[in-house]
Amino acid sequence: MAATLGPLGSWQQWRRCLSARDGSRMLLLLLLLGSGQGPQQVGAGQTFEYLKREHSLSKPYQGVGTGSSSLWNLMGNAMVMTQYIRLTPDMQSKQGALWNRVPCFLRDWELQVHFKIHGQGKKNLHGDGLAIWYTKDRMQPGPVFGNMDKFVGLGVFVDTYPNEEKQQEAQKRRYSPGVQRVFPYISAMVNNGSLSYDHERDGRPTELGGCTAIVRNLHYDTFLVIRYVKRHLTIMMDIDGKHEWRDCIEVPGVRLPRGYYFGTSSITGDLSDNHDVISLKLFELTVERTPEEEKLHRDVFLPSVDNMKLPEIIGIILYNKWQEQSRKRFY
Repeated sequence: MAATLGPLGSWQQWRRCLSARDGSRMLLLLLLLGSGQGPQQVGAGQTFEYLKREHSLSKPYQGVGTGSSSLWNLMGNAMVMTQYIRLTPDMQSKQGALWNRVPCFLRDWELQVHFKIHGQGKKNLHGDGLAIWYTKDRMQPGPVFGNMDKFVGLGVFVDTYPNEEKQQEAQKRRYSPGVQRVFPYISAMVNNGSLSYDHERDGRPTELGGCTAIVRNLHYDTFLVIRYVKRHLTIMMDIDGKHEWRDCIEVPGVRLPRGYYFGTSSITGDLSDNHDVISLKLFELTVERTPEEEKLHRDVFLPSVDNMKLPEIIGIILYNKWQEQSRKRFY
């Protein structure tokens, strides 16, 4: 389903459409970054939404660096430019990342990602894509779009190269019509630290859902929204230049702990692309809960998804107990 944005940048119109679509009690307001104003009320009886500057990033990218006072840290080949932060250049064997230094303790939130993927490579001769993270660990380079494997938390992947399809072609086999995916492809994965991301199959065995997203070499802005409300994960995209949001992934029963870190990363191999982040904006969402929902939505200490069994390992169980004790002391 598409929600019309109206004029470019008119996020409030999209929010009204989105709220009407899902029937949520949450009524939303976007604060303009840099306005210096406090929260504003949308209308009678409506609640508020707050831009969290400590978890947000936009031009001119103040607060990005390596010092202890920086809110965002760069890693690897990532570079700050005047109009964007380049995670990787269009060169082989590069990887870079951008990580928030402040852990997020919000209960309900929405992350808006403005990004651009472009390069010289022609069809299927480019890669590998980028990832957006909400994880326990930060600044840990690795093979999963530039981040560590067996992460703990949520990963959302914008994958631009079809590894599985190319392997099938090399082996002279074809996909069955019901399982073929068209790339670039957006997918999501929740991990408790026990699962590996399967590169050869483009993450298919562990994905929660996904959709095709033609995002390379476009002459208009591309956006991704990750929304986490009442343990309901929704991912939408605006990539067609029509100022409309399209559904991509919707998964109920997603349980994410508080106190994790937001970040984004990218990697190139034999194939490459420019992977740029223009802005990251995080909003705290005000949501009404019934007493029954308050009981059901208590804090969790390990990522999980209802009706999806994740393998348990001893280290994670020990971490779970330690984290629970730490939280009790904190509160």
